[in-house]
Amino acid sequence: MNHKELISAISTKMNAPKAVVEKLLETTISTCTELLVDEKTIGFQSFGNFEVRKKMERLSVHPATQIRTLIPPKLVVNFKQSNILKDKLKDLSKNE
Repeated sequence: MNHKELISAISTKMNAPKAVVEKLLETTISTCTELLVDEKTIGFQSFGNFEVRKKMERLSVHPATQIRTLIPPKLVVNFKQSNILKDKLKDLSKNE
């Protein structure tokens, strides 16, 4: 699902104009981005948590040339799903 499809789906469920939904979604995304840049955790009840974690530096070996490269440390966004979402996905996989 892309950005426009998401806006359309939310608009249909809320029975709200697409322009309002788009503004709400853009504001939500920009606020979440600002919080993650400030290294804060964002939690959505019954969905999960987003948090920034630091990956340590590591050595990488190119398989063909065996050249070793040092990959510097970096910050990444990690998502941990809630138990409610985990259970829903588990139920979905049982039905397949």
